[in-house]
Amino acid sequence: MRSMLATLTLGAALALVSTVSSAADAPDPVIGTWKLNAAKSSGPLVAKSDTRTYSASADGVTMVWKRAGADGKESTVQGTFKYDGKDYPISGSPDFDALSLKRVDANTTESVQKRMGKAVGHTKRTVSSDGKTLTLASHITNTKGEKIDSTLVYDRM
Repeated sequence: MRSMLATLTLGAALALVSTVSSAADAPDPVIGTWKLNAAKSSGPLVAKSDTRTYSASADGVTMVWKRAGADGKESTVQGTFKYDGKDYPISGSPDFDALSLKRVDANTTESVQKRMGKAVGHTKRTVSSDGKTLTLASHITNTKGEKIDSTLVYDRM
């Protein structure tokens, strides 16, 4: 009887480890290149052109966000991060210099944007279940103290 109980316990433990490992090893659905769909987006962050590229790297996920604002001014925001809630440096943004992310579920993350160690915004990032649409709902306070709410919708390229 003890032998059977030990076998069942070991089997259950291995199944749990396998399930957790599989979830952790699942490909990140955000990996790829995304182009802004301005018609489906709203708020002052909607740009003339806007492309985000996410790629897997040894250090986590690398994001390169290239955009040209309504004024035609081009910018590139980039950084590499993990979904562990720690702060990671971001370059190219006038509004934040660090980002921390946590995974909510397989297709959703929540991030906090920080400037000089202080939280100035947060974003919920969701990849649709079919993997074709990326939505970012953001609330941030810029360097002028203005509160900006935007929903940016991207199509996978």
